[in-house]
Amino acid sequence: MPTNSGHTTAIRASRVIGTSVYNNAGDKIGEIEDVMLDKTADNIMFAVVGFGGFLGIGEKYHAIPWKLLDYDESTGGYVVPFTRDQLEQAPAHGITELTENDGRQVRDMSFSYYKVDTPAQTHY
Repeated sequence: MPTNSGHTTAIRASRVIGTSVYNNAGDKIGEIEDVMLDKTADNIMFAVVGFGGFLGIGEKYHAIPWKLLDYDESTGGYVVPFTRDQLEQAPAHGITELTENDGRQVRDMSFSYYKVDTPAQTHY
């Protein structure tokens, strides 16, 4: 079933990983390195976008709330509604920090910075 913007509601993570991410100005800001899942709440926590660095050295990772990424067929990538300056000021993390404390600290920082409500947590 398609979303309001005409995209499908289901997509394989392997198809998303490696996809370029652009800002509103059309500048490529990075690519999706991974997708963090919250297996207890059965949802996506955030997209991990690699930003900066060279050949993986010095690269920082941004946790961007999944619902802020909008696929744009003309670029073949995702667009986020932020300027380069906003993205450069966003919380950035090393790869190991993304999963510390079950990823919740990174998720909460990211959702707070981007002014997105944190999803309610389901506990089993």
